[in-house]
Amino acid sequence: MDRKRLCSALEFGQQKRPDMMPITPRHESPLAANIDPRVSVTGDIATAIPGLSLFRRDQPAPPAVCMIEPSLILVGRGEKRLWVGGEGYRYGPSQLLVTSLDLPANSEVMVASPEQPCVGLVLKLDVSMLAEVITQGGLPATRQRAEAAGAGIGHLSSALESALDRLLTLLDEPEAIPVLAPLILREIHYRLLNTDQGPRLRQITAVDGQGYRIAKAIDWLKLNYAAALRIDELAARVQMSAPTFHHHFRQLTGMSPLQYQKWLRLNEARRLMLMERLDVSRAAFAVGYESPSQFSREYGRLFGTAPSRDMALLRGQPIEAQALDNAGP
Repeated sequence: MDRKRLCSALEFGQQKRPDMMPITPRHESPLAANIDPRVSVTGDIATAIPGLSLFRRDQPAPPAVCMIEPSLILVGRGEKRLWVGGEGYRYGPSQLLVTSLDLPANSEVMVASPEQPCVGLVLKLDVSMLAEVITQGGLPATRQRAEAAGAGIGHLSSALESALDRLLTLLDEPEAIPVLAPLILREIHYRLLNTDQGPRLRQITAVDGQGYRIAKAIDWLKLNYAAALRIDELAARVQMSAPTFHHHFRQLTGMSPLQYQKWLRLNEARRLMLMERLDVSRAAFAVGYESPSQFSREYGRLFGTAPSRDMALLRGQPIEAQALDNAGP
């Protein structure tokens, strides 16, 4: 289990607002028939095609914390909802979800059952390929809108659906993947840029755009999450004023830079405790906290329970057998 799959049902106190778009009436995409035989059990399944994973859920599930990379996400059957900064993005088989940045989020399964499982795919987007396709395809540059968020729901075009279906079918020819997968992936990026979500993606490829600069700031935060954060210094690093940087960061990610860093710290600490068996204090210090008690309080706000209790639940151990958190007063 890695940091991106560690889950909980809480957010940082964000107020949830109505869904971005109503779900459309189509109950199943042709992609479901291609995904079904490849996901016989519930969970997330990596494939032989780099960046492509499949998923299956057999029942509705509450929001679970996750980090979403720049991705194209589809459900072939069922419905899901992604919460980003309190904004709900609900999507079904006629729609696509696009994320243009690394976004802390909560993923929720809305419609699923053992008889009709929710199945779908996640395709990580190649930002370099997007830039190349924009240039070679002569696609128009799009002026960034200040209100643009880092996630959005769009319509799944038949051309994009067909390309994705061919990519899935390619899994039946593993010897052909090295030759044909790059060609189909390039087509998918092109088709995606020509959907109503194209402008959202084009803004992160423009070197002089705000989206590109925020993406660079996020890259820095991911590498330096344990360091003290000075907003003015990080803003200067990406050539923005501090107020402008703070505004666009929140617009795109749904949280402030400090909240983003806190999310990274807490999820990395959770990974360290679970995978490397660090105790609470050692994990807190490792990710940059000076006070284990503050760490435990903020951990509880995000994950809904104290660190030691959370570890017991994740490991399937009796809660009573766990020692109390050694966080101190």
